[in-house]
Formats: sequence, structure tokens, C-alpha cells
Amino acid sequence: MSDSQSISAAVAKLYDTYPFPPEPLLDEPPPGYNWRWNWLAAYSFCTGQKPQKQDIRILDAGCGTGVGTEYLVHLNPHAQVVGIDLSAGALAVARERCQRSGANRVEFQHLSLYDAEQLPGEFDLINCVGVLHHLPDPIRGIQAISSKLAPGGIMHIFVYGELGRWEIKLMQQAIALLQNDKQGDYRDGVQIGRKLFASLPENNRLVKREKSRWAMENQRDECFADMYVHPQEIDYNIDTLFDLIDASGLTFLGFSNPNFWQIERLLGKDPSLLERTNPLSDRAKYRLIELLDPEVTHYEFFLGRPSLPQADWSSDAALLAAIPELNPCIDGFPSRCLFNYDYQIVNLTETELEFLQACDRNLTIGEILANVELGIEGVRSLLSQQLIVLSPG
Repeated sequence: MSDSQSISAAVAKLYDTYPFPPEPLLDEPPPGYNWRWNWLAAYSFCTGQKPQKQDIRILDAGCGTGVGTEYLVHLNPHAQVVGIDLSAGALAVARERCQRSGANRVEFQHLSLYDAEQLPGEFDLINCVGVLHHLPDPIRGIQAISSKLAPGGIMHIFVYGELGRWEIKLMQQAIALLQNDKQGDYRDGVQIGRKLFASLPENNRLVKREKSRWAMENQRDECFADMYVHPQEIDYNIDTLFDLIDASGLTFLGFSNPNFWQIERLLGKDPSLLERTNPLSDRAKYRLIELLDPEVTHYEFFLGRPSLPQADWSSDAALLAAIPELNPCIDGFPSRCLFNYDYQIVNLTETELEFLQACDRNLTIGEILANVELGIEGVRSLLSQQLIVLSPG
């Protein structure tokens, strides 16, 4: 086998030994939502407007045990979903998971990302979470799945960041040294890793990071193995991340946590420092942010294939003619206190609540404001909080 084939075989062996993610199988749809997996919410986030069609095709590229796949099916009731993965063991769990919860609009295939071109047709939404950084050639991987993205489609990607995973990388290397010629025996690796954490002093930096950030999920051996004994991992920084993005041939649409990537969050106390950032490109600003706040454990972002519309609601006339709907990924409505698309608490005013209650009636914003004293800037505030999605009038 080639080196690439050997690595892929080792990765498949890990996930056959420890199918991941290890979430429980349910006899009902999974709880809550992830807006990044909801076509309407994600498309609106990327373009500023509601998609014109709901009967789409979705690819879950590297679906593992089907945790994300199951959500993709239930959150997109008009979509057809395909899940592919390298691990036969993980796929067996994925099939059972979706069968038990009634996620019946899904087809699974035992396939590497590299071989995505074997799939028929194109996809409007491609989800690739926690996969590319485990490939021996991530650029080849992202190019393979990018070739399956339909014109006007979007892709959601999650890859690791090097700065926030520094302690993880050190423990990975320590376990490998102690395993020596037993590397590839993942159960032995997990055993050694757990003994290391139990033996190191409590004030050890690796121990403190594990306890403060990862210990809860790492109670499960599947999670511990995925984090500390994985045979292949490439961690990114902003520079190498955009090398990967550029190689995809797609358009960067933005990070899914845009507030983190605002330089004002860090330098807002000093206008003179903010002024010095003005000549910097967006990428340089992103790099500055992660250098100043090196907690970035991963990057989660969207890419798109032209031609994607980009709505401009700066015109009052255009906004007043738009038809608003509630973002499908909010919880607690019609209470004044609810969870927004990102599970953050939002406290609505009475007028904001009154406006939201008038949405989904096929009324324009202008028609609603004729009876609700919110004002057009109040509508823009709701839009900026992703509480509503708009269709052009």
C-alpha cells in the first residue's frame, strides 16, 4: 500500500475499534438543533435571504456514526441525504441510528472522501465536519468534495486549529513515544493516556487543560481515542487554513462564529491600535485575532460555489418589501426570553415579540410595521441577530 493508503487504513481501523461520535441511539428524532445543518438557516446566514428551494440534495462527507447525518435528515424534511465514510464499523452504527429515529431519507455508502466523484449528481449542501484534518492529503480531499457542490450550493466545514490544541498535540506525542512499536493498538494507547493523566501532577499544564476543557467528553473511550491516539491529524492556523480554502476553488463565505473574528472585541479599548489594523487584509486581521486570543481549537466556516445571491437590505424600500419568517432554529418562542440560532439567550421587547408573532403570515415587513410600532431599524436588529429570514418582495 502507498503511504496514503496505509494512513487511511489506520484511520479506518481506529473508527472500527472506537466508532465515533459515540452519541446514544434514540428511538425518536434527536433533541434540539444545529443551525449549521439546517438548509434554510445556514443559507440565510450565508446569503442574507431564504433559499428558493427546499427539495435539495445533501452530502454528509465523512459521516462517522451518523450523528450529524441524523440531524441533517430531520432538520431538512424535503431533502435527500447521502452519507459517506471510510469506516464500515461507524457506518453500521449510522444506519442503525437513522433507522431507529425515522431518518429514512438517507443513503449510506462505504466510500472515502477521495472517491466522492463516484457519487452521482451534485449536492446543494455539503457537510464535512472533523474529517479533512484526518486525511493524509486534505487538499485532495477538499477538492474531491468541492467538485460535487452544485452551482449556488454551500459547504460547511470544521477543521482543527493548532493554537488551542497545543496541549493535545503534546500528549499525542507522549503517548506515541510510550507505545513505541505498539502504535496502532488503539486500546493500548487509550490505556497509556489515561494512566499518564492519572500520574501527572495536578498542576501540570496538560492535566489542567484536560480537566478544564475536555474531561467531560473524554470520559468516553471513543472520544479519548479520537483526541489522543488518532493516527493522522493536521492542525491549521489562519495562513494554512486559507491555503486549504483557496485550493478548493470555492468562495469563502465566512466563519460560523463571526463575533469571535471581530478585532474590536480585543482592541476596542484602544482606538489607536484599532486604527493600525485598518490597512490589514481580512486574513491578516484573522491571524492577528488568533495570535492575541490563542484559544482557537477549531475553525468552522462556510464555502460557496457561484453564483450565490447576496442580499442587500440597506435600502429601506427593499427591506419594507421583503417577507419575513422566523428562523427555524430558535427555541422558546413565543416567549420574550428565548434561545437564538446559536443557543444564546435573547430577551425580546414587547414590540419585538409582537413583530415576530406577525411573521410567517406571508405579510411584507411594511405591512407588519403598519400595525406594529417597531420601526425599520428594529427590524434590522432582528435580522442581524438571525431571528428572522427574509425573502425578497
